[in-house]
Amino acid sequence: MTPDPEVDTRDFLAALRARAASRMRTLVFPEGNEPRIHAAVRTIVHEGLGRPVLVGTPPAIRDGLRHSGTDPDAVEILDSSDPELIAQTRAWLGERRAGREDPLSRLEVWSQDPLMQAGRLLATGKVDGVVAGCARTTGDVVRAALTCVGLAEGIHTLSSSFYMVFDQDHRVGPCVLSFTDAGVVPEPDAQQLAEIAAAAVAARDRIVGDEARVAFLSYSTHGSADGAGVQAARAARALFQKLRPDVAADGELQGDAALVPAVAERKSPGSTVGGRANVLVFPDLNAANISYKLVQHLGGASALGPVLQGLRRPYNDLSRGAEAEDIVSVACITSLMAD
Repeated sequence: MTPDPEVDTRDFLAALRARAASRMRTLVFPEGNEPRIHAAVRTIVHEGLGRPVLVGTPPAIRDGLRHSGTDPDAVEILDSSDPELIAQTRAWLGERRAGREDPLSRLEVWSQDPLMQAGRLLATGKVDGVVAGCARTTGDVVRAALTCVGLAEGIHTLSSSFYMVFDQDHRVGPCVLSFTDAGVVPEPDAQQLAEIAAAAVAARDRIVGDEARVAFLSYSTHGSADGAGVQAARAARALFQKLRPDVAADGELQGDAALVPAVAERKSPGSTVGGRANVLVFPDLNAANISYKLVQHLGGASALGPVLQGLRRPYNDLSRGAEAEDIVSVACITSLMAD
């Protein structure tokens, strides 16, 4: 895709808001009772970034919105305990799960879960996206997304990226880095790593709009060491290049060779991405999750996500440590993914 003219990675967060405002998507927040959601919705409404729908307990939602400075009448509110909403969700789940032999008790519990209620609205086209996870676990969000929305055609691996956003004067790498997969797949094999990378590139194209440069990370650079993880990174790179021959990729690379040009010149001369990578593919969930939290809290980056990759429609997760501004940014990302 041709990058949107308003996208500027030097001011990525402002660009996100401008692009979302031009689209005005309808987004559901199934954690409607959460104060951080109320604070985020205040910004979304006041800046015209989208049309929010909150699911939860209406009196608590209205009180929270008023406390945040938002007119409750400016927001659509759905009562998660409404018998009609529960019945509609139960009937729809029954049809969608036909042949799965789910216990009736499971469907009853799911139909009362705001995550599933929001998922039905998304899957049936009544809304454009879902943002959840500041109060619920990633496992809960992923379960609802897969149950209600499912994987896009041709996708076998659900994964995620964190978008690590740095100040303009930070020392190393681009202002926006994709860390993948930091939220879903614990121990990906080489094929999964390649698919995760391809999904991260496709998502970055929509969200950032720049030219992706992929680094498959390891403790080795171009044969400086060996081991099962090193071999998996090499194999993943080869598989990825079959999936996306149009995207520059290299691996195995150590982190410094991927991000620091001077180091790349010594460790990986001739690399197509050495020192310039913006999509970092980690060998497993341990490495990716630990790294993003260290970069966030020690390096001062904003961590947006985990943005789920590979779904039919955008149902995005939040870190339970997310602040209101993070929720606004993920909401804007969700709007862009709904195109």
